[in-house]
Amino acid sequence: MNSRTICVPNKAITEVKTIESINDMLSTRRILPVPVALVPTMGYLHSGHLSLVKKAREENQSVVVSIFVNPAQFGPSEDFENYPRDIGHDFALLANENVDAVFIPAVKEMYPLDFSFHIEGGWITERLEGASRPGHFRGVTTVVAKLFNIIQPTCAYFGQKDAQQAAVIRKMVTDLNMNVEIKTCSTVREPDGLAMSSRNTYLKPSERRAATILYRALILSEKLWKEGEKNAKRIRNEMKALIDKEPMASVDYISLADGNTMNEVDEACKGTLVSLAVKIGNTRLIDNTILE
Repeated sequence: MNSRTICVPNKAITEVKTIESINDMLSTRRILPVPVALVPTMGYLHSGHLSLVKKAREENQSVVVSIFVNPAQFGPSEDFENYPRDIGHDFALLANENVDAVFIPAVKEMYPLDFSFHIEGGWITERLEGASRPGHFRGVTTVVAKLFNIIQPTCAYFGQKDAQQAAVIRKMVTDLNMNVEIKTCSTVREPDGLAMSSRNTYLKPSERRAATILYRALILSEKLWKEGEKNAKRIRNEMKALIDKEPMASVDYISLADGNTMNEVDEACKGTLVSLAVKIGNTRLIDNTILE
């Protein structure tokens, strides 16, 4: 267990307690005042992550942030090696948030050579993101279950931007009788509406401008629904027609579904989850909104 000293401009020097081994995390957990909150991340933190940390800090006695780029949730052709990492930047941000510990295990710590067990999520993991990224949720559920077992949080905080992931984790917790409360917090957006994401750093300036098409399509779905359109197919078609006008955009999927089951709906209603995945150049982005 280490304490890393972070120099924050115009602020007092702050120590961030970093934990790299599972045994040290277990020992630290035993002395943390309850309730204990966990904010799981893959690092390269931004304001969206920090909003989760702030909410966790407001509602709990102790806060643990995990930083682990999980190889098990990346497919063979995906960007694990190139996924953005800047641990010094992450520590500098967390130094301002009064977290109790940052758990940063190595891959070999979480997945030793003889590791062989995984969690299969069933039907809720087989559609949308699961269909586009086979094996993705198998990696997500496995690593989150491991983090829950190691850190033993009272509650864990996830972002609404990854709505299906949050639904999958809630289902896992319910089905496996895990003693942790799952809290989902609102998506944090850039001033032009683009949902904050570590993958936004992949976008070239022209692609960054084009990426706002995701948010504009979601706004269109809300507008259509508020004007009385209930037919989910027509809403999807209108959204796709708008996205197709952007030359840099390529639609993976557009969905109107029940936010808990991910089952597609025929008619939109209050609470319907509108989600989409769109490639901007070579960068795949996701976003969603809930019809209110």
